[in-house]
Amino acid sequence: MELYPAIDLRGGKAVRLLRGDYNKMTVYSESPSAVARVFKAAGAEYLHLVDLDGAKDGDTPNFEVICKIVSESGLNVEVGGGIRSLLTVERYLDMGVMRVIIGTAAVTDPEFLHEALRRFGDKIAVAVDTRDGLVATHGWMQTSDENCEDFCQSLQDAGVKTVICTDISKDGALQGVNDELYESLTRRFEMDIIASGGVSSIYDLIRLSEIGVRGTILGKSIYTGSIDLANAVAVMKKAGCS
Repeated sequence: MELYPAIDLRGGKAVRLLRGDYNKMTVYSESPSAVARVFKAAGAEYLHLVDLDGAKDGDTPNFEVICKIVSESGLNVEVGGGIRSLLTVERYLDMGVMRVIIGTAAVTDPEFLHEALRRFGDKIAVAVDTRDGLVATHGWMQTSDENCEDFCQSLQDAGVKTVICTDISKDGALQGVNDELYESLTRRFEMDIIASGGVSSIYDLIRLSEIGVRGTILGKSIYTGSIDLANAVAVMKKAGCS
């Protein structure tokens, strides 16, 4: 199982939100690129980057910050937030990111998603952010009428290979993961599922590995110290999970 320490960007800073609430934001670093280097030193191989300003407004205000992180960190980076055009996808891939994550536009503009998949294949992932079983959009500010699992079925049918699924009610709360959600997704779909939201302990990581998710995103847990990233990497490697 791959570990994805996360950096959420707002105003060029590394921040975390509680359950996606922009009014409940904690700034953890003025230098996101320095945070990424710390993750690399701890043994991380991957990085999950989200432009929160872009997710909310549909643009790429943190593009230069992301470019610096990609060029300096030495990590395999996936990036999401505000990716709603093929030009934006191309700019990120040309920058050197491993994978681009489409979120809101996968719901609101399926033709764009299909064209991105046709042109870029498995370099495209989709973020499925769920609140009470429904898919949320626009930086979690809106909730669509799309059922989470029905939407995932449409993604698989379209040829999506990787889904990053976040239970918004768990995100940033350090209260454990939604086991039932990820068990259902891994049982039903052939896509790679990356779990996000609520990871608070090594036990959560082991449990998710047992469920069979491809990867897990680590956010607030590593910023607060409830999980030591270097220890998590070592435990997963010892267990043969990464």
